[in-house]
Amino acid sequence: MDSQALEERLQFALAVALEAQDLILDYYQSADLNVDLKSDESPVTAADKGAEQLIRDRLAVSFPDDGILGEEFGTLDSKNGYRWILDPVDGTKPFVQGVPLFGTLIGLEYDSRTVLGVARFPALNEVVYAADGLGTWWQIGDAEPRRTTVSETGDLSQSVFCFTEPQRFERIGRPEVLETLMKKCRMSRGWGDCYGHILVATGRAEVMIDPELSAWDAAALVPIVREAGGSWLDWSGEETIYSGNGFSVNAALKEEILDLLKK
Repeated sequence: MDSQALEERLQFALAVALEAQDLILDYYQSADLNVDLKSDESPVTAADKGAEQLIRDRLAVSFPDDGILGEEFGTLDSKNGYRWILDPVDGTKPFVQGVPLFGTLIGLEYDSRTVLGVARFPALNEVVYAADGLGTWWQIGDAEPRRTTVSETGDLSQSVFCFTEPQRFERIGRPEVLETLMKKCRMSRGWGDCYGHILVATGRAEVMIDPELSAWDAAALVPIVREAGGSWLDWSGEETIYSGNGFSVNAALKEEILDLLKK
């Protein structure tokens, strides 16, 4: 993979995520926001659709041979090995509720490996990003980006555990995972979605677990957590975004969490 091509795509992703932020914030906490339900009963809004279309339009100009997989508008085949994976508003439920913990996720695969990730949080004006070999960086507002890493905490009793919805553990028949971690960890918090994984990557939490998720929920997060010194894996321990589940964890707790999930 060409390092210049990766850097160009990273700069593009950062710029287009910032552009999408303005579009999304036009709808955030709006009294006129219309919420539709997709076939899987998940919500979708004009912000989701508008942000993804904006990113696709910019990609068509800047990288017309790159493929695209997006939550709202499907797949465009790649002609060169690069494929963007887009979740314009990850955490639509928090977005609809007026909770600021939703993000725009832009991931990039090269020959089926996730190599770049940008996670921008419009309502917080924060961005966390990474690319292969370049580390993970965290920028708040107009401050200078700073390199960030996972925590070194290796004791569950001193750890922070994040999740999204407790019902997800019930739906897959694994409520004991949630129960065990809530009992063992120092602190457990919901409203997770992508923000929970970012908390791990920035050292503010030790583990975030998703029993159910799609490729676009995960693609941007894999390189962000990996470059921060942690792991983003599925419940079998593979670094894949196509298994329908996943978790982020620091290096010290990786094996303990994996043992719990594999049971």
